[in-house]
Amino acid sequence: MRGLVIFALLLAAATASAQEESEELVPLNGVGRITVQGGVRLSSNNTFFDSFYALPGFECSEGCSRETPAGPFATATFGYSVSDFIEVGIDLFYTHQQLRLTNAPLHTNITYGALVGLRFQGLLEILTPQGVVPFIGLETGPALAYSLVEGVGRRESIVQPWVGTVGATVRLSSHWALTAEYRLAFARGQSPYRNKPPPSGVGDSPYKNLASYNAGGNWFALGVTYLLAPDPVRTVRMP
Repeated sequence: MRGLVIFALLLAAATASAQEESEELVPLNGVGRITVQGGVRLSSNNTFFDSFYALPGFECSEGCSRETPAGPFATATFGYSVSDFIEVGIDLFYTHQQLRLTNAPLHTNITYGALVGLRFQGLLEILTPQGVVPFIGLETGPALAYSLVEGVGRRESIVQPWVGTVGATVRLSSHWALTAEYRLAFARGQSPYRNKPPPSGVGDSPYKNLASYNAGGNWFALGVTYLLAPDPVRTVRMP
């Protein structure tokens, strides 16, 4: 992530030095953007852990591992401002995280898909000549929650995450910007253990009531934004 930030700063500086300083502030209405971000995913899975350790053969009286280390998160956003205050957009995203259990193999969970949503935004004339755009929004769409456990199998679930998002875009020039964003995603996935037959081969499987895991969580991201100016260009003179 540090390398991404350095690259973005160098790119913005090169772009700014290649063109004359503009006194015109580009409004938001009609502006499109392409944002590429990378970051981390953090989430808790206490409900899943409690349910897993209650399964036959996985009892753990004390010192049970409940580790859910941070995992990578990446997204590409395509947005268009239909007005100065509303942006519609599509996010293509990928993220994964692992669950580390006691006396059981690693549980790897992957979530990816597309989100469609609205962001409510504004333009603050601070920090840079082109200003800062804070935003808040809501997204949803189709996604695949994929879970893999070595020696057990894999399971895929089609889910519909609901995602709240808040962030800000610092416009370094009329075309380049940095965007920081936080997303809170709600989605659940199913473990491959739910596919396992009963140990005796007959009767109900003890795994059928295993709780779902958290396929969403907290997504933190920082990235580079390319701004597509409206056509015709509508500008407002700086005072």
